[in-house]
Amino acid sequence: MRTERSHTRLDRVFARLDREPERPAHVGMPRMSRHRIVLLGATLAFYAAIVWAVVVTSWLVRLDWQVMFFRPYQQWPELHAFVDYYVVLGQRGPTAVMVAAWLGWRSWRQHTLRPLLALGVSLLLLNITVGAAKYGMGRLGPHYATEIGSNEMWLGGDIFPSGHTANAVVTWGILAYLASTPRARRWLSALSAVTSLGVGLSTVYIGTHWLSDVLLGWAAGLLILLALPWFEPLIARAEARILAVRDRLRDRRGPKAPVPAPAGRPVVVRPLTERPVGAVHEPVPAGRAARSPVHLAPGPHTSRAERSPVTPTGSRRPQHTDRHPRGTTPAPRP
Repeated sequence: MRTERSHTRLDRVFARLDREPERPAHVGMPRMSRHRIVLLGATLAFYAAIVWAVVVTSWLVRLDWQVMFFRPYQQWPELHAFVDYYVVLGQRGPTAVMVAAWLGWRSWRQHTLRPLLALGVSLLLLNITVGAAKYGMGRLGPHYATEIGSNEMWLGGDIFPSGHTANAVVTWGILAYLASTPRARRWLSALSAVTSLGVGLSTVYIGTHWLSDVLLGWAAGLLILLALPWFEPLIARAEARILAVRDRLRDRRGPKAPVPAPAGRPVVVRPLTERPVGAVHEPVPAGRAARSPVHLAPGPHTSRAERSPVTPTGSRRPQHTDRHPRGTTPAPRP
């Protein structure tokens, strides 16, 4: 009767994960260097400057209205079909699924949960910071503006900063943040910058965002990527706890492997000629009868391998009474 437990799909996935190579040694966690801190401070100052320029209804608000009255979707109508599809690269659902699929494959190959956890932390920070700014300032979009030339602040809107732009910066920028080599990080950084720039301009083209919304969305997404190294210790602790829970669940569900018996002391067998004189023989266990000593006859003895085989003389055929040697006449039968 077979008593083995049938493995589930989750067990097979974990078994496959255990056979994959470990996390590469050259992939290190980014740190908050002086250069990164300077960029973080400059981006934060730019963020505050955009907010102040909109609050005081400065030249930036007038530029917003000028771009809105220009109506780019009417100036270049042939781009409308392409822009409708391109702006999807900034929506939270499709981009999160695509990036999570890629980072999940990387987590599987590298035997680490850090890529997925970094994506989750960045999206959580994005929802908290951008969501709080949207509902805190309550700016109305171009399609719902009430007064020409006003900043449309604190009127119950949720358009400032641009969520599409900030989401594009974070979801595509996390690929550059988790890159394994400096060259891949540079190329992915340039690609994510171009993608997020196109998404922001697409929202201005359609008319769903002011130009200042896009500028603040770029700054909001970049702030999250620059501040992400501060959350690396939290990501490492979360990964260790998740893997520990997984190991406990596997040990609880799986059968316990038999513990091998401890190996005894090895016994060295030596020839009789090499044993020291006066050596004490080990006592024979009580459960086994002692063998009687073997007495050899006096004289020289040779080993079995040195003995030559003895060939028997004569024929090996049995004697037959009804056969007679050649040249003789058999006796007549009565």
